Amino acid sequence: MAMAAVAPEERIGAHLKRAEQALLAAKSAACKPAAVTVPQYTALLWLAEKPGISAAGLARLCGVTPPTMNTVLKNLQERGLVQRTPHELHGNVLETRLTDAGRTAMELADSGAVRVERALAAAFTGEERELLIRLLGRCAAALDVQR
Repeated sequence: MAMAAVAPEERIGAHLKRAEQALLAAKSAACKPAAVTVPQYTALLWLAEKPGISAAGLARLCGVTPPTMNTVLKNLQERGLVQRTPHELHGNVLETRLTDAGRTAMELADSGAVRVERALAAAFTGEERELLIRLLGRCAAALDVQR
């Protein structure tokens, strides 16, 4: 059997994945009091910023596929957290907006998510945070070229 060219503990992707898993677990716990998942929270957060956005536009902002976003929105709509209405000019496009209950859920989940983000940021100095953001940007750019 051939030896791996790069030892598993030296693979940057493994460390990125571990950090992503830890972040997702922390945010999942933070969103639990609002009874929403992290993808639902992310959609609610963007809807608060961009009311009336289409599902396709929201999918792009949230980094998921349109079918995945449609499932997220269907679940949120069934719970009364969002409302979807036909666009006045483009009837086949549904505009999505938060309901009052959706805004309340988003705010509760966001307070927990902000605590997670602040705790994460506090683990680094200002210089380290700036460097980490730049390095992660370089990771994304290097991987985008590989597609």
